[in-house]
Amino acid sequence: YEIEEWGADAVLVFGWAYKSHLACLRYFKGKIPVLFRGDSTLLDRVGGMKEVLRKIFLRFVYRHVDYALYVGANNKKYFLEHAIKEHQLVYVPHAIDNDRFAYRDYEHDIRINAWKKELGIEGCFSLLFAGKLESKKNPAYLLQLAAKMTDKNLRFIFVGNGGLEDSLKRQAQKDSRIIFMDFQNQQNMPLVYRLADVFVLPSIGPGETWGLAINEAMSCGLPIIASDKVGGAVDLINGNGIIVSPSDISSSVNYIQNLMSDKKYLKEQSSMSIDRVNNFSYTVLVNHLFQFLLKLELHRGLKK
Repeated sequence: YEIEEWGADAVLVFGWAYKSHLACLRYFKGKIPVLFRGDSTLLDRVGGMKEVLRKIFLRFVYRHVDYALYVGANNKKYFLEHAIKEHQLVYVPHAIDNDRFAYRDYEHDIRINAWKKELGIEGCFSLLFAGKLESKKNPAYLLQLAAKMTDKNLRFIFVGNGGLEDSLKRQAQKDSRIIFMDFQNQQNMPLVYRLADVFVLPSIGPGETWGLAINEAMSCGLPIIASDKVGGAVDLINGNGIIVSPSDISSSVNYIQNLMSDKKYLKEQSSMSIDRVNNFSYTVLVNHLFQFLLKLELHRGLKK
C-alpha cells in the first residue's frame, strides 16, 4: 500500500507476468488511472486451444488497464486483439541512447581501423550479426548467405556466444570469410557496428518482440536486413533496408549485391537509417509520454 499512501496520480506497470504486477493492476483499477507498458506481438501465434485460453486470460488481465503504452505497429495489433480500445492506446516508441551510438570521433576511427586490420576485413564489404547464438535468433542465416555469395570481398561477422556457437563454427570451417567474435560489452558496441556495412537480424522467434539491436545499428548508420518475425522491423525499416521471411535468402542476396555495386546507394541507405532512427530516441519517447500525462492531468482536472 506504499503507492497509495504516497498519493500517486496514476500507476505505470511494466508487464503482468509477476504476481505483484497483476495484483497492482487489479488493486488500482477504478481508483487511479492504470497505465500498462509491454511490447508483446502476435507474430508467434500458433493457434489451437492453448492460444484460445491464453487470449481469454489476457483479455481478463487487460480489463484492469486504462491505457496501454504501445511501442509500435505489431504491439498495437496485439493490444487491440486483447480488447484494448483505440482510445486507450498511447504511442510511446521503443528507444535507445541514439547519441551514444551515433557519436564518433578521431579516436574511434583509429580504433575501428585497427580492429578491421586485426580481423582482416579492411576494404571488404561486411555483414554483421550481433546477438545470442541461439535458435530463435537464426544466426545460421548468415551461413546461408555465405553459401550463396562467393565474392571474396565479402565478410560475414558473428558477434556473440550461445548454444549454437560450436555448430556454427564447424559449419564455417572451410570459409575463411566467416569471422567469429566473442560477446562484446555495451561500451564496445558502437565500434562493433562500424566494423560492418550491413546489419542482419534474421530471427525466427519466438519472443523477438522488438529487436533493439536494430536501433543501435541504425544509429551507427547501417542499412538493415531483418526478418518479418522481428517485432520492430515494420516500424524501423522504411527505405533503409529490407524485411524478409526467415527462409528468403534471394531477396537479401539481391539487396546486398545492389549495395556492393553502388556506393551512392549504400551511402543513401546509411543516411536513411540515421534519419529514421531519430523517430525512436529517448527525447521522442519522453515527449510522447509527457504529452499524454498532461492530457491525463487536464482530463482529471476537468472531471473535478
